[in-house]
Amino acid sequence: MALAGPLRHAQARTGTAARRVLPGTEQDAEQDAEFDTVVMGRATHQVAVDEGLVSGYPHLRQYVFTRRPDGLPAEDGLTITTEDPVAVVRKLKAEESDLDDWLCGGGTLAGTLVDEIDEFRLKVNPFVLGRGIPLVGARTASPDADATPAVPLIGLMRRRVKAFDSGVTYVEYARA
Repeated sequence: MALAGPLRHAQARTGTAARRVLPGTEQDAEQDAEFDTVVMGRATHQVAVDEGLVSGYPHLRQYVFTRRPDGLPAEDGLTITTEDPVAVVRKLKAEESDLDDWLCGGGTLAGTLVDEIDEFRLKVNPFVLGRGIPLVGARTASPDADATPAVPLIGLMRRRVKAFDSGVTYVEYARA
């Protein structure tokens, strides 16, 4: 799984359907050709809903993890679930596919799924915010745990860097 990228390693490239998306870089179309599934939390999905879309990625199979499934619009290929994200992602990773699964969005779900993430694909924007959402948030404790475990130190190897005229830099890392 990639964070803002794959769970399984991509082998094939396919075309993507035309869609209305929030602004990004030309990397988006190339990146989307590597994935058939995107997983995200409700807050990430809500951005598309607030823009009047049923989903932000209608060309992909989508899983939205939430404790509050009520009030979200439905669409073919969009699964709104209260299931354990780790269990669902492990099932997705076990499927036979030439395409990857993509974890899109904030650090809360990334913290829960950190042990399932094989790659980190990041878009670095040319501005600094005084605060924000962590890339990988605190792990979610299991119901029988005494405390939430810390996110481990994860060694990474840079695989690819691409700079855009906009100032955005796209970087791919694999686990070391």
